[in-house]
Amino acid sequence: MNLRHNGECLVLPNDWTAEQALAVHDFLADLTEAIWQRYEDPMSELLHGETNWQADDQPDLFDFDDRIPF
Repeated sequence: MNLRHNGECLVLPNDWTAEQALAVHDFLADLTEAIWQRYEDPMSELLHGETNWQADDQPDLFDFDDRIPF
């Protein structure tokens, strides 16, 4: 199975057993949790910066000075 992530191709082996796949999944979940526990504050700041926008950043979808055509 091939997946694309950030422009890179991730290739998963076709011959893993279900037990091997679960072991890798569990390891990655544990790694994710360890990284989050260690870097939660700086990662949160980065994630907040990606989604932080001001109300004025959204353009008006409707010009309320337009005549209504009905």
